[in-house]
Amino acid sequence: MTQSIAQTQASATVDRSEFLAIDNVSKVYPTPTGSYTVLENISTEIKEGEFICLIGHSGCGKTTLLNMVSGFNIPTTGEVRLRGQRITKPGPDRMVVFQGYALLPWLTAFENIYLGVDQVFPNKSQGEKAAIVREHLAMVGLADAADKKPPQLSGGMKQRVAIARALAIRPEVLILDEPFGALDAITKEELQEELLKIWNDHKCTVLMITHDIDEALFLADRLIMMTNGPAATIGEIIDIPFPRPRDRARIMEDPEFYNLRNYALDYLYRRYAHDDDAE
Repeated sequence: MTQSIAQTQASATVDRSEFLAIDNVSKVYPTPTGSYTVLENISTEIKEGEFICLIGHSGCGKTTLLNMVSGFNIPTTGEVRLRGQRITKPGPDRMVVFQGYALLPWLTAFENIYLGVDQVFPNKSQGEKAAIVREHLAMVGLADAADKKPPQLSGGMKQRVAIARALAIRPEVLILDEPFGALDAITKEELQEELLKIWNDHKCTVLMITHDIDEALFLADRLIMMTNGPAATIGEIIDIPFPRPRDRARIMEDPEFYNLRNYALDYLYRRYAHDDDAE
């Protein structure tokens, strides 16, 4: 469940032990016609190593919320803390993978990853940095594509490079903004499996936006469901009960998968349906 600011600040012990805290966060933008509240009174805590998915209709502030975790945006009120330290700017402890890949087209896959490693680990030798790049290319199955540039890569391969680039600097939090939204169904499922394997091996904390309920139920420990904007907040949080490591076929045979799926669909398309979605 969500936590209030009072609960979050209840004791020094809680403050010291927290990993990622979103504490009474609101985001308001000035407009020519007055203030526009995107998010209002968002409070929750994410444990170290958790895989969290956020879901909700367009305009509910999902990306704005993750931008405040990444440090690209600052809350109007409240704060986001990582290990008790307030987040005020981007940092290598939090890396973002975008739907649009954000690769430099004139650099090879190796060079795109090396660029980040070089910036974060300036004191490592060139050989050490190259070894980190090769390790992460192999991790995502692209060891043989190291010298290819983005125009020579498929969409799935580009996203693999983006994931390898993010993980290569060893972040504490991996932020994924609809990373598989533009991919075909088969490639999407392959990358979901790959992402779970990497997460199982490295256990970094993952925050992921998705519009795909099946994807969220397969990947996440918890599903955070947002209310509609403006002034969106956390509506409900669902604990995903399927044990890990997860097997897609077994989960799809579990009646609880369909109970949770139907519950999430009811939340999105009946209780929090957009007006233009209503029949």
